[in-house]
Amino acid sequence: MPEFSRIVPIARLGSAVFRQQLEATPSEREKLARRFELLALDRLTAAVELRRRGDEVIVLEAAFEAEFVQSCVVTLEPVAGAVSDRFMLVYGSAKAEQDIGSQRGGAAFEPLNGDMIDIGEAVAQELSLSLPDFPRHPDAKIDPETLVEPRGSPFISLALLKRREER
Repeated sequence: MPEFSRIVPIARLGSAVFRQQLEATPSEREKLARRFELLALDRLTAAVELRRRGDEVIVLEAAFEAEFVQSCVVTLEPVAGAVSDRFMLVYGSAKAEQDIGSQRGGAAFEPLNGDMIDIGEAVAQELSLSLPDFPRHPDAKIDPETLVEPRGSPFISLALLKRREER
């Protein structure tokens, strides 16, 4: 079961746009923080819209905001961060994917499995893609003398580091 699950039955979707505001609970944020290897996830909110496009296609549009704390890749100190992003997903059958092809407008296609869509998990996955890959504390510095150019195998690099430490 996903940590931030918000199930919407497809039968609930009619011709009108379905809108829902989401906010992760403290427990959900804690579980998502573990999943994404964050020190903390202080806030996660989203505004989600679902609309039908014919009988076989459903479009999800969402905007989300999050505040989090990651570990610096250099010093391991906490680094606070925030992200605000928008995304669009197109859900449908394999046949629908072929039919709409390039009409998706850059949106990712998700196969429709079953009779429901988990809009919370969609937001969580997009959050994971928006997190910084290499968070760095503003005061973190890398000493150029400690950098070692790889030469052949990793064992050579380790030996060079060891010699520098012995000096």
